[in-house]
Amino acid sequence: MNITFIGAGAMGGLFGYFLAKSGQNIFLMDIWEDHVNAINSRGIRVEFNGKTSWIDIPASSNMQDTRKSDLVIIFVKSTQTKQAAVQALNCLNDDGLVLTLQNGMGNADKISQIVDPDRVIAGTTSHGATILGPGLIRHAGAGPTLIGMWSGKNNTALATIKKIFCTAGIDTRIEDNIHLIVWKKLIINVGINAVTALTGIKNGKIIDTPPTGELVRMVVKEACDVALAYGMNLPDDMADQVFTIATATGPNRSSMGQDIDHHRQTEIDAINGAIVNLAQKKGIPVPVNQTLTALVQTLQTNYK
Repeated sequence: MNITFIGAGAMGGLFGYFLAKSGQNIFLMDIWEDHVNAINSRGIRVEFNGKTSWIDIPASSNMQDTRKSDLVIIFVKSTQTKQAAVQALNCLNDDGLVLTLQNGMGNADKISQIVDPDRVIAGTTSHGATILGPGLIRHAGAGPTLIGMWSGKNNTALATIKKIFCTAGIDTRIEDNIHLIVWKKLIINVGINAVTALTGIKNGKIIDTPPTGELVRMVVKEACDVALAYGMNLPDDMADQVFTIATATGPNRSSMGQDIDHHRQTEIDAINGAIVNLAQKKGIPVPVNQTLTALVQTLQTNYK
């Protein structure tokens, strides 16, 4: 299958590596020129438990350098989703599909404004990755990848994509209600990202002190109340699920934490900020999410 990645950072590079290793025809696109140059000169390198493996994959930082593809996978930051969707449309062949595995809320909707909604796949993944430098990625944890058609209409190509991913070592499952799955992933990010980003701690530390754990419970409870108002009935133990995932990824620094550390713009508006915006439309108070959103926005606006 011809597969183009728009966004070949930590996660895009990792998935591109897995799929290329399994024999798929992969093309990586990313605006970070040093990263692209390193991939083209030395291949993409991935560190697994201290050992590094690599494979040659063509990459480009020229957004006009498109290749017709059966599948386009978007892994850019949420602030770049609309631009990526336009790029994806230019890459698709007549029956091609677009898959988003991005963090946050609203990405699939933004893509569906550009690409026929019946051709949009949304999903979540429990894989973790960190960029160590240009062309070098550390695999930071594995877990299931869940995908489904955003419009709810069946597409037989979904089963083919699942098979290709599983063959590549990416445990993938098809979900009928992918909207609920995206909400669940959003709640996980709501509970971990802003708290770790603001405090400088790693994921596992959020349960080490009672005040931090209580803060997470409050932010998750607010988000679940908003989800319910939008018809998403989430489990009562969502906070405990957040703690479980934080423990499982204990040594990791969240993606938002990494953004703060490197003085990059975060995805706060698509995570805790999304909860705030959705809550306002329903008249639901979410003071903890509102405070965390404002603090991250203030911090990233005043980088030195």
